[in-house]
Amino acid sequence: MQPVKLGLIGCGTVGTGVARLLIEHRQLLADRTGIPLDLKYVADLDRRTDRGVTFPPGVFIDDAWTVVNDPEVDIVIEMIGGLGAAKELIEAAIAKGKQIVTANKALLATHGNELMRAAADAGVDLAYEASVGGCMPIVKSLREALVANEIHGMVGILNGTCNYILSQITATGMPFEQALAGAQANGYAEADPTLDVEGIDTAHKLAILSALAFGMRINLDDIYIEGISTITPLDIQFARDFGYRIKLLAICKNHGDRVEARVHPAMIPEHNILSHVSGSLNAITISGHAVDDLFLSGHGAGMLPTASAVLSDIIDLARNLRRGKTGRVPLMGYQPDRIQPVPVMPMDDIVVHYYIRFSVQDRPGVLAAIAGILGDNAISIQSVQQKDRKTNGWVPIVMLTHHAKEANIRKALREIGALSVVGPAPMLIRIEDPDARE
Repeated sequence: MQPVKLGLIGCGTVGTGVARLLIEHRQLLADRTGIPLDLKYVADLDRRTDRGVTFPPGVFIDDAWTVVNDPEVDIVIEMIGGLGAAKELIEAAIAKGKQIVTANKALLATHGNELMRAAADAGVDLAYEASVGGCMPIVKSLREALVANEIHGMVGILNGTCNYILSQITATGMPFEQALAGAQANGYAEADPTLDVEGIDTAHKLAILSALAFGMRINLDDIYIEGISTITPLDIQFARDFGYRIKLLAICKNHGDRVEARVHPAMIPEHNILSHVSGSLNAITISGHAVDDLFLSGHGAGMLPTASAVLSDIIDLARNLRRGKTGRVPLMGYQPDRIQPVPVMPMDDIVVHYYIRFSVQDRPGVLAAIAGILGDNAISIQSVQQKDRKTNGWVPIVMLTHHAKEANIRKALREIGALSVVGPAPMLIRIEDPDARE
């Protein structure tokens, strides 16, 4: 059988893992697929760094355009990331009729609609399993395994850096800055961790998953995003006292004519399986009308786990090519003419339970004043904890609310923040607990 020829662009951490699996496990892949995979090119500007991989002569080059322009290359594997050169190279490869594999969630979240349309118009496949959740087969699950399900919603931990940091704070009580430094020292966080800790990376992934689940256009702009940099050991301890743990969650829910799509820290019950996902692992719960709840978990990053997902895409496309069946599975899980611009619900319309921590002066009547403002804004208090401990002269009061509307909560907090007896800005954390009382 004629081999399928591959061109890999980008030989960083994940690209190196892809090359390693293709070279070192060539026979295993052939035994399982019956298709010889020929890694014709690996293109990277840095040819000096030792990747720990022995490339055949002539394979390792420094010109990505050689990969795109070579008519023998069947599949282009984009592993350089970013929005500039990656987009240009993928567009050119599509125009030349080549199949595409990418792990570039930022590119897909930002320009995925146009890239998917270009690929469909050109009759080529664009595969992106590794763009969300590392080695978790979440894209394949939504596009294929759950095709008979109406998806009600998904709740997931989709960033290993944030999960590692929150796990460290929970286990040791260390402050955020120290936990972040530990994540950087252990290779779980970049030198500039902004994309991770501010929730942006998670939002990229949620934009892709929401489109797959609900047959909507990819819509990053309307996703509410909030990071974990303000989470303190005190809030994690209060969460534990109430029977919760704090995680950075990606949440999307189907309301028929619109969807929720939000990324933020949230309290989840200790009996929820997601609360026990620790360290750098990712996990997601998918709710479908036929399967009820489906749980996936695995390494969300790393050389070989992510490379494993990339190889699954390569194999799928190679099988399709050998049988002349490109386009067998719709790129976004729905037929292109059935994908609609479903609106994302404004955050002000969200209704959930809330955890609110106030710092107040230890005076009579403070609690009554706060409760009065909450009541005036249709917010009912479920429970209250007041600690005698003081921080810089302020005493913490913690409240859990019944279901309340986000707009009402925001208005109430502005009014409460104007009271002279209330200190620094209150801490607000949403609660995702389907068993909590209304």
